[in-house]
Formats: sequence, C-alpha cells, structure tokens
Amino acid sequence: MLDALTVAVAVTALALAAWCGYAALRDQPTKDWHFIGMAVVSVLALAQLVVGIVQLVRGEKAHEGTAIFIAYLIGSFATVPAAGFLSLTERTRWGSATVAAGAVVLAVLEVRLYDIWGG
Repeated sequence: MLDALTVAVAVTALALAAWCGYAALRDQPTKDWHFIGMAVVSVLALAQLVVGIVQLVRGEKAHEGTAIFIAYLIGSFATVPAAGFLSLTERTRWGSATVAAGAVVLAVLEVRLYDIWGG
C-alpha cells in the first residue's frame, strides 16, 4: 500500500469530520459544499481501493490476510458515501453529525488498513 495515500485519506477524512462537526455545532444540515468534500474523500478512498487491489493482483500479500484486507478496503470506500446518503435523509444538524462520525470512522479504518498491510 502507498503510505502517502493512506495518510492523505485519513487527513482529509479528519478535515471533513471537523468541518461537518462544526456545521453540526452551528445547527446546520449538510450543504452542497459538504458533499463536494465528501466526494473528494470518496475519490481518495476509491484510489486506495484500486491501488490495494492492484498490489494484491501483482502478488503482494497483506500481513494479516487478503480477505480481511479486501473487506477493510471495501468498507473504507463505502463509509463516507453511506454517511452522505444518511445525511440526505436527515436534513437537520444530525445529518452533519452523521457525516462527521462517518469521516472519523474512515480515519480509524485507515489506521487499521495500515496495520493489516503490515505497516
């Protein structure tokens, strides 16, 4: 795995969490700008998913097992879009809080992915 990409995903996820958390504190729902931020984080997570699968196909192995690594890759890719979808159904401050929580979960998943790969 690319360590720089893992750090980039985690840092942007934490920035998104802070941004949406601030919106929740100000009693604001998610807005278009938040969805652009979610798209940026999701594209980075997609890039990580592709890089991880390519490395597995090239013959590299995850330290703790291929199946768990793929499961975490897919989970990390799906976390922010799922939180964004839930925020559309809850157009109050709790929608922003949901995205903030999902972004924190993504950052934690990135740390775990790094450990699974053997970092």
